[in-house]
Amino acid sequence: MKHIHSAVNIYWLSIVIASFFEVLWVIGLKHASSLFEWVGTVCSIFFTFVLINFANKKIPVGTTYALFVGLGTVGAFLSDILLFSATVKGITLIFLFLLLIGIIGLKTVSQKEEKLSIGVKK
Repeated sequence: MKHIHSAVNIYWLSIVIASFFEVLWVIGLKHASSLFEWVGTVCSIFFTFVLINFANKKIPVGTTYALFVGLGTVGAFLSDILLFSATVKGITLIFLFLLLIGIIGLKTVSQKEEKLSIGVKK
């Protein structure tokens, strides 16, 4: 039983890594100015879609997409602040916090559904 649970975590991890690559290619689309940076941007796009496709094998598409977009949004927001000195408004932080609560909620609900369906054969 533990083996199945750890295998499922690989799919969740792939969403997190895909979100990281999403942030890289979003930054690259805006700031790439050399061939090397453009190649990195294209590779990031490729890895993003490979990892999301992998996650969709075990995690519902809607959940995968919501988590991916949410984590990518948070990552892009934080990188904008940390790397490009963007200004932060209080209301923006409130909505970002709500987004994170939604991401955590989706993961929690999805894990409960996975545990219920482990013993059910299709």
